[in-house]
Amino acid sequence: MALKATIFKAALEIADLDRHYYQTHALTIARHPSETDERMMVRILAFALHANDALMFGKGISTDDEPALWQKDLTGAVEYWIEVGLPDEKLLRRACGQADQVIVYTYGGRAAELWWTQNRDKLERNDNLAILNIPLEASRELAKLAQRNMQLQCTIQEGQIWFAQGDATVPIELSKIKSPPESH
Repeated sequence: MALKATIFKAALEIADLDRHYYQTHALTIARHPSETDERMMVRILAFALHANDALMFGKGISTDDEPALWQKDLTGAVEYWIEVGLPDEKLLRRACGQADQVIVYTYGGRAAELWWTQNRDKLERNDNLAILNIPLEASRELAKLAQRNMQLQCTIQEGQIWFAQGDATVPIELSKIKSPPESH
């Protein structure tokens, strides 16, 4: 018998001073039985960092042909393919061929460092790929915010991120592992 996803609801208030984006999103997140609170909260963080009306959650970790999040244009072309965790490099190379921009948010401390060391040579040549790492302490603190019904606030200013629920605030400073080339 297949286990069913657990449904989480989040009211996510975003104040992104860098992008001048101020919005509240009512999110319904299906968490696969094998997904951790940490991974789910990193997905929500990734949503907050790229939020707009066209950004959608993918089917999740049980599906290889969809990312954690993605954004398509009106023709169905994939503008953003966003993964979290330590995805398979073949999946990322395929995503780079399908999407304008692929973004990966890694977490897990030493495991993320080892993943990059093992995949660096194969992924470096993908010009539309960006990889950012969330420090281990920050991703673990994010996981502590997970509840079935959440009231979350995300503030982004000058690259600094603060994620909060109630009295708990998690400061997050992403480190760039791989940046796409600068646009002209």
